[in-house]
Amino acid sequence: QVQLVESGGGLVQAGGSLRLSCAASGSIFSINDMGWYRQAPGKQRELVAVITWSGRTTYADVVKGRFTISRDNAKNTVSLQMNSLKPEDTAVYSCFGNVFRDSSINRVYWGQGTQVTVSS
Repeated sequence: QVQLVESGGGLVQAGGSLRLSCAASGSIFSINDMGWYRQAPGKQRELVAVITWSGRTTYADVVKGRFTISRDNAKNTVSLQMNSLKPEDTAVYSCFGNVFRDSSINRVYWGQGTQVTVSS
């Protein structure tokens, strides 16, 4: 079994910063892409940022220059540093990982989600 557990959400004022972390545990051979999605009430889920095993990153246009994704392959963790937060960043943030449990079998696992609320 594989689990992804997030931490670091909370309430912050506009212009502030938060750091989200996600740790994967269990029967893991390796993890390819890791990243974060978010979903605000009444809105579709959107991809925030993705990082490959080699460290290549992709960001949604709305967070470029404000958010930074990073990972530690040895610890199977991914983090999202969020700066200059805006009220429109308010959402439930969920991490994901494309986990290989052996050299050929993989699937995407999700964290339970963590609430980020940015007050104006």
